[in-house]
Order: sequence, then structure tokens, then C-alpha cells
Amino acid sequence: MDILSAEHLTKVYGTGEQAVRALDNVSLSIAAGEFVAIIGSSGSGKSTLMHLLGGVDRPTEGTVYLNGEDIYARSDEQLAVFRRREVGLVYQFYNLIPVLDVEENMTLPVLLDGRKVNQRRLEMLVDSLGLRGREHHLPNQLSGGQQQRVAIGRALMNAPAIVLADEPTGNLDSKNSAEIMALLRASNRQLGQTLVVITHDEDIALTADRVVAIEDGCIASDERRGGRRFASVAATAPAGHAGMPEGPRAGSELGARLRASTAGTAAAPADAPAPREEA
Repeated sequence: MDILSAEHLTKVYGTGEQAVRALDNVSLSIAAGEFVAIIGSSGSGKSTLMHLLGGVDRPTEGTVYLNGEDIYARSDEQLAVFRRREVGLVYQFYNLIPVLDVEENMTLPVLLDGRKVNQRRLEMLVDSLGLRGREHHLPNQLSGGQQQRVAIGRALMNAPAIVLADEPTGNLDSKNSAEIMALLRASNRQLGQTLVVITHDEDIALTADRVVAIEDGCIASDERRGGRRFASVAATAPAGHAGMPEGPRAGSELGARLRASTAGTAAAPADAPAPREEA
């Protein structure tokens, strides 16, 4: 059953000759409990897509449905509530409040709603995220990996059905990256949360149930683990590789796209929209 779907999403920044089409008529559906990796080079539109799926920005055209409800039929105030309660957002640069400690940052969505903090859930998250003993540390007293754990705790505090993560390991070393993805994957598998991750990391993408490649604001390919390609993409996906059961083989077209998406972008920030090339 699809929990999240986008229909004909288009996002244009600016007007006239200065207009930039960051997304161009993108449609996709995501099933409940699915782990989807979205890949693409910097400027391809993948972060714009995540922002539209999460109700962070409004599309120029098209809409997004959560459990069949048009999220953009809501007012800006209602969208703010939607972001606090119904989706968990994780960003590359953490977005923690500098003057709030670990527990205060994690419970901020609940406090903004004027609701009582679920202490049992908070304690469970503090333990599972490895933050015990640091509950009252400020962000500047934490390592990058610890700050990202706090950001994940904030995203999971309201037990959202969907977690959207934009380059969640982009600023972390390999050890912390692996730990952060293990935490997100555990929430996906154990809690049944739908997980959508924007990434340049081939290892992360190849562990997903499904990999969607974005190029020039359009979906270039859409493959499930094991090589089955969605009907919206005409070409045939290669067979999976026995030594890599978690995703398409490294020599496949998908592997090539992943390598292309990482070329020269290791230190790049979250992508900004770029003009599409003329045909």
C-alpha cells in the first residue's frame, strides 16, 4: 500500500529568463515501510524533491499525497503541524538549536505543539542513539556524529510514519556514517517506518529496497533491489550480483549512475537547483 505519492511535481524558481526549473513533472509512489534512496549529482533536484515530499516548500505545479490526502491543500500553519507530527526530517547540517541541550533539541517538535513529552519514548531514544550521559550537553559540546544522532532523535520523537533524510551522513566519517545508517535502517525495519534518504554514497544506496536516480529535475531511473525496474523506465535492469544481495551489482547502469553522482561532489553542500541544459 502506498503511503506517499507525488503527482506531476514541478518546481520553478524565479521568472522569465531567470527562471530555473528545479523539478520537471516528477511522479512517484512510495509504499509503506519501504526504504528508498534518491541519488543524483549536485543540482539535479533531489533535495528539492525531498523538500516537496516533506511539506517544507510548495510546488509550482503538482501535489503530494500522504495516505491519500493532499498535503498542499493545507495552510502554512497546518503544514508546520504536518512537519512536526507526520514526517521526520533529518538534514546534513543537523539544524540543532545552539542554546538547547540534547533532550531539549530532541523534544522540540513536541514542545512546539504544546504537548507533554513521552518520557518513556525519550529515554528509549536516548539509549538507542547512544546519547546516555550527554542529555544536557549543548550541540557545541558534541561531535558531528553525536549531533546527527540528536537530529535523528528529534525526527523520531513523534514516531512519524515517514522519515526523510537529506545527506544524513554527508559530514561524517565512515564509522559514524555506518552507525547513523544502521540507526535509520533499524527504525525502518523494526518500527515499520518508511525511509527516504537522499545520498551520494554508493554503499548506502545499494542497501536500499529501491533506488531512484534524478537527473536535470527528472526521474532518470527507478529500480528495486534485485534488479526489477519500475514500468515507468523502459530499459531492462541487469540481474543482481550474488556477492551484493542488498542492491544492484556494481557494474550495472545503476552502479554507473551512483559513481557519476559522487564524482567531484564529496564536499558539496545540499544541492541547489541548476538550469537544465537545452536539448
